[in-house]
Amino acid sequence: MPIDTLRHGFAVAAPPETVHAHLADPHSYVGLSPLVVAVRDVRPVRDAQGRDAVGYVAVERFRLGPLRWDNPIAVTLRTAGSALVSTVVSPGRVRLVATVELAPNGTGTRVTETVEVRCPGVLRAFVLRQARAVQLGRATELARRMAHA
Repeated sequence: MPIDTLRHGFAVAAPPETVHAHLADPHSYVGLSPLVVAVRDVRPVRDAQGRDAVGYVAVERFRLGPLRWDNPIAVTLRTAGSALVSTVVSPGRVRLVATVELAPNGTGTRVTETVEVRCPGVLRAFVLRQARAVQLGRATELARRMAHA
């Protein structure tokens, strides 16, 4: 499967430590990621390379008119210095790795998120459209939350 890469940079008003602490808490992703409506089963785990991480299930909610579909995704979240790396396993052989890098920016933080997406070709357009919308929505919501931090 090919890898598609989505990158987005933006500024938030809070210092890197505050942003890092917020993003390191899986429960912060409810509402931060526009599709995530619940987080459950949070527990310490080891990632594929044996590093300490946090594992959890995030529930994404998709709507199509009156229909809704809850999609449970397995997430492994680890810190790598000032960066956070989330590895996502979703049904349909959809795999994502999101790396969020934080850098001081005056009194705030410059956030750069890189999302690598792998999925079957038949799902590619849909998955990329959703991943980009989630990435941009997450940036807007994080900036809003950090303005009040």
